[in-house]
Amino acid sequence: MKIPSTGQQYVQEGTQAGHRFSETRSAHWNKVANTCNPWRGLGGAYRSRLVEVYGFLIPPGSTILELGCGRGDLLASLRPSRGIGVDFSTAMIEQGRQYHPEIHFVCEDVHNFKTDEIFDYIIISDLLNDLWDVQQVFETIRSNCHTRTRIVINLYSHLWEKPLKMVQQWGMATPTLPQNWLTVEDVANLLYLTGFERIRSWPEILLPLRFPLLSSFLNRYAVRIWPFRWFALTNFLIARPLPLPNNGAPASPPLVSVVVPARNEAGNIPRIFARTPEMGRGTELVFVEGHSQDGTYEAIEKAMAENPERRCQLYRQTGVGKGDAVRLGFSKATGDILMILDADLTVPPEDLPRFVAALTSEKAEFINGVRLVYPMEDRAMRFFNLLGNKFFSLAFSWLLGQSIKDTLCGTKVLKKEEYGRIEQNRSYFGDFDPFGDFDLIFGAAKLNLKIVDLPVRYRERTYGTTQIQRWSHGWLLLKMVAFAARRIKFI
Repeated sequence: MKIPSTGQQYVQEGTQAGHRFSETRSAHWNKVANTCNPWRGLGGAYRSRLVEVYGFLIPPGSTILELGCGRGDLLASLRPSRGIGVDFSTAMIEQGRQYHPEIHFVCEDVHNFKTDEIFDYIIISDLLNDLWDVQQVFETIRSNCHTRTRIVINLYSHLWEKPLKMVQQWGMATPTLPQNWLTVEDVANLLYLTGFERIRSWPEILLPLRFPLLSSFLNRYAVRIWPFRWFALTNFLIARPLPLPNNGAPASPPLVSVVVPARNEAGNIPRIFARTPEMGRGTELVFVEGHSQDGTYEAIEKAMAENPERRCQLYRQTGVGKGDAVRLGFSKATGDILMILDADLTVPPEDLPRFVAALTSEKAEFINGVRLVYPMEDRAMRFFNLLGNKFFSLAFSWLLGQSIKDTLCGTKVLKKEEYGRIEQNRSYFGDFDPFGDFDLIFGAAKLNLKIVDLPVRYRERTYGTTQIQRWSHGWLLLKMVAFAARRIKFI
């Protein structure tokens, strides 16, 4: 008989220990399913809040896989077009099939679950602390992701270990076995090791009990603010798959549409044609002229006639404001990549290929130009405008959970398919943005796109005057902060 090596023995013992671990927990959750109501006491208020948060993050009609689904209440509340729930508790699965026949349930240990299906969202709610091998589970689900899949995780905070044991002993919460108690950084590291990238993370739920007004105030507002955020019961993380190598095959070059809102910019039009580079398999210039008084529309027509080799479109704006012009231009653009170039040329068109390279590398899904890194020319931005931009960059970064260093830089870039998703979800925010920047930023944040800042050199104008009114637009920005707080931060 061959005697196994020490290494082989260790692997076998570890596998056997993992099986025993899962069997013990399966038996525990079978008992819980038959004796406890998860919607009573502490658990009921907690789960109701989780349903609200997940409902904000995941649009109805998505394809969703939930690992450790229990009886599938959370998954069913999200109204997926295709929902698969996996759990190793036979009692939980039986109850789930009874309560939620529209969900496809699989009775399986998540460590061993395999499927060829691809999902828009993969949910791991209050499961990681109960797993034998978190890394193995992350590795397993990597093959179930497309490039836009989002992994949504929530897990108990280690700070609540003792309080949870107490309330479980009092019968006010679902009992659990000894937990792993991972931190947010532990989870982020394991995600990175298994081919995922954390997009953002944040705390949720200070008071997991139903007290009118008080619960809402603590769980929607106070939990977002220091020092209360450190006492949250659970932490959320959203991750996306890291881009995989293309096996050496070059990706098909994209067609790039550059949308140019132009109002009283006639003197800059020839420079736009001369300086905007051809990118990918071609650059399409989409001009949207906005009620100019200096012959801008005619200047564009003339430049198009003088440059027949350039792919161009020209539209007269029927509405008002840059935001309306951007939406019109994006709706007419035919490119795979959409970008905005302000017609004042304070952001050099020569920088645009860097945005395309960042997007096609899949390192980001929304590229935001930043004017506040490199030194500016003397008259490029007035002092109070600079202070205001820095203040709003801090405010919006905090509100959105991702770095937004310069909200009003005109150059923003994303794929057309992502803009289509923002457009579909626009009803959540409504027609609120006269600038066009926040419609895109808020939409990208709502969809949990990976946002990356890209520094650019900011030049002073060589023609015309600025369209920005410092104080009135500053007041509008303050209202945007309040709007984002209500619709994104304090949900």
